[in-house]
Amino acid sequence: MPIQRRTVTISSTTSTARSPVTIVRFLAAIFACVTFSLIAHKNAWSGTIGDFCMFCWCFCFAVTIIILVVEFAGLQSRMPVSWRNFPITFAMFAFLMCLSATVIYPLHFLQPKGYSNETRTYQIVAIVFSSLTTLAYIIEVSLTRAKPGEVTGYMATIPGLLKVVETYVAIIIFVFISEPPQYTQYDALKWCLAVYCICFILSVVIIILCIGECTGWLPCAFNKFLSGYALLAVLLYASAMIIWPIYHFDSKYGNTRKTSDCSNVQYMCAYDRRVGIAVLTAINLLAYVLDLIFSARLIFITTTSI
Repeated sequence: MPIQRRTVTISSTTSTARSPVTIVRFLAAIFACVTFSLIAHKNAWSGTIGDFCMFCWCFCFAVTIIILVVEFAGLQSRMPVSWRNFPITFAMFAFLMCLSATVIYPLHFLQPKGYSNETRTYQIVAIVFSSLTTLAYIIEVSLTRAKPGEVTGYMATIPGLLKVVETYVAIIIFVFISEPPQYTQYDALKWCLAVYCICFILSVVIIILCIGECTGWLPCAFNKFLSGYALLAVLLYASAMIIWPIYHFDSKYGNTRKTSDCSNVQYMCAYDRRVGIAVLTAINLLAYVLDLIFSARLIFITTTSI
């Protein structure tokens, strides 16, 4: 009997190691490790932007290693989170974080900054590996997302993945809107800030409820809550999509011209930040519209199956 237990464990570990998802996670961890190692070796980062890029690569590497260790040890059932929701939620966040770092780092650090040719070569190689890391995480998402007719966690569905996108885009909006503050001139702009905060908080709450398997705590059915929230978010973001450009790009209210500091590629001036917030608001509005459509479809499928 003990021999049989040992054989089953070895077989399970072998199948886990050979699964495409595990292989992709291994590659993502290796690529992320190579990326931040090359940058750290030449000390080719500085400031808040450099710290953000290094955090993205290091954080994604560390959490990926933890996920691999948990799955190899077979400890999924002992973790205080839903293993049907946590890995794909992290993979989606990791994809967005690495994509941001892959885009931001070369724009800020590959401009003439006095680096030697050798350091620049290290930077280019690091950007290539960062791109490979981003590709590995999106492949993991595509492999682990819910397939038609498959019973899985909510975060593996399209609405669940959209919640991650909505949350991450809102974080970027907060960064753009806070330094310097872009919402203090008019009360209408404060309403836009309230829209971003309300939708961000509710999206984070939904993600936490799913990862912690606490959806039963809600006073109403979870699918109805999701549909109602998606509709509310669409209405709120639609109002922000209208108000923000009016109060920042209409000559009656704001300065519609670029200032001299906007010519610096490595620095986002106030005008560029306002444009970025408008674009990100449109992106999140589109995400919430898709969220509403797919959430309503999930409710229809659930109702008809019952």
